[in-house]
Amino acid sequence: MILQSLNRLYDRLAAEPEYGLAPPGYSLQKISFVIVIHPDGRLHEIQSLRDENGRERQILVPGGDKPRGSVTNKSVHKKTGFLRNDSAFLLGRRITTSEDSLAEMEFQAFKKKHLEIESDINDKHFSAVCQFLRRWRTGNLTDNQKNIVKGGVGIFKLIGEQQFVHERQAVRTWWNESQQGKKNDQQHVGICLVTGKSGPIAKTHEPNFKGVEGGQSSGSLLVSYNRVAFESYGKKKSFNASVSEEAAFKYCTALNTILSGPRRSKHVFVLRDPKAILSSRDKKRSTTIVFWTERKTVTEDWLVQFLSGDMGAAAQDDTALNQMKMFLQALRSGGGELRALGDDPATPVHVLGLAPNAGRLSVRFWHTGSLGELFDKLKVHHDALSMYWCRDPCEWQKPPEFPPLWMLLRETARESKDIPPLLGGALLRAVIGGGPYPEALAAAVVRRIRADRNVNYLRAAILKAWLTRHPNRQGEIPVSLDIQRSDPAYRLGRLFAVLEKTQEDAQPGINATIRDRFYSAASATPAVVFPRLLRTYQHHLAKLPVGQKIGREKLVQEIMDGIDSMPAHLRLQDQALFAIGYYQQRKALFTKMESETDNQE
Repeated sequence: MILQSLNRLYDRLAAEPEYGLAPPGYSLQKISFVIVIHPDGRLHEIQSLRDENGRERQILVPGGDKPRGSVTNKSVHKKTGFLRNDSAFLLGRRITTSEDSLAEMEFQAFKKKHLEIESDINDKHFSAVCQFLRRWRTGNLTDNQKNIVKGGVGIFKLIGEQQFVHERQAVRTWWNESQQGKKNDQQHVGICLVTGKSGPIAKTHEPNFKGVEGGQSSGSLLVSYNRVAFESYGKKKSFNASVSEEAAFKYCTALNTILSGPRRSKHVFVLRDPKAILSSRDKKRSTTIVFWTERKTVTEDWLVQFLSGDMGAAAQDDTALNQMKMFLQALRSGGGELRALGDDPATPVHVLGLAPNAGRLSVRFWHTGSLGELFDKLKVHHDALSMYWCRDPCEWQKPPEFPPLWMLLRETARESKDIPPLLGGALLRAVIGGGPYPEALAAAVVRRIRADRNVNYLRAAILKAWLTRHPNRQGEIPVSLDIQRSDPAYRLGRLFAVLEKTQEDAQPGINATIRDRFYSAASATPAVVFPRLLRTYQHHLAKLPVGQKIGREKLVQEIMDGIDSMPAHLRLQDQALFAIGYYQQRKALFTKMESETDNQE
């Protein structure tokens, strides 16, 4: 299913020039330097192709990724690229290590391969490269040239020319014919599991995937075999997968294009706090989300920005601003509103979650459906999160209408690096699939509340959404205070908020309230804590003005009237309900204060 969707994606991207899709036999590679030579093969200079931030330039080159593994006498010819490679192959010097003898062997292999085909290509620019290889003496690099070629891949160009040597028509013609010859020599023929057609089966699936956070810089594989135990019926390598050469190239190129191509920001986001600074170990635990539609859509331009919480930066002009408004309206009303953007709600959409796993990629989740269904699920998700908000001293900033997923995940841990690695994928799967939220989400939020004794809007909203979708839950959780709700845990949360507010009114400017000292115990073992809190409450109540004292006592009596007995323990669902009741009652108390202040003014 995944490979079939990516195979179709290749055909779509091939018709859109802005993606710069690589044709069969070619790949987009990161190139860091170019060797500029004279027609007679003399070196003119080595130019850096990195930008001011040190990023390498992506260029379409013949061939795929460099084979993995260490270089040996037997494997050196396989790792010899065509008109491109690192400094060891091109110049006979490995800048990062002291293995000069091995680098010399690699240079000689590169030289031999190109001199053997010089007459077949018959191009003066290619002959200039061959002449350079004949006359070059390893060890002639200056310190500046060493810094340029260090750790990068290079290509060739003649002085005064705009084209690189590998872009010459004669060179491209020879390369295409040689690739066709390789296909004709293919011995393994079978039925492709992706297309259903008979054809040569791919030994390896290339190019490797780059752009997954935490993945190897050389790229990772989605389909591969590396043990004899995985081989069957005498089939080795990826012959077990039975995917044709054409289908393997198309699905790998399509996914690689949106993962690391020029339009990456339109299709890819990482499910984490964008401001978090993570170590390489933490990055390997993150989930990279890839999104695309079967046809070109306006929604595709906005969905990644929405999910990553960066829509404001994308609205640069009036047209974009109007599109953003219609996009948000579709989130509020449902997928049918996408027609205002010019998109068909029935357009198929695919969401793929990837995570690094050594030299391979793990599929965290896979979702496919229509745009309309996706937006209906997003609307249900944000409706479940919705709660009434009013300003109080602990929370001055109004929360966003559509909080991004990383903002919800951030409430589950003290630091971003401590977020459970599998929780992000499980949360996104629940959002776009419409199922219950993971138990681990609520458990993590409850732990954070008990640890720092802070029930803010997002934490209360997460617990409300989790309870709303819980399969064993009866009844909806309201967006604001429900004085008719009789759940003991909900009423105890309300009671705790009233007792805290009474303490604050009786002792203005107090540094630590009962929330700082007793919230954790009150939300877990109320029968032990509340009798003590109610005794202290009487002392605080005595310090209030008469009118306020009467109103507060009536409120406490109304809440206590619905509690038959104090539970000895509260389970996870009840602790979540306790937090919601506390938050909503506290908000109601501050709303009343604001109303009274407005009336007095």
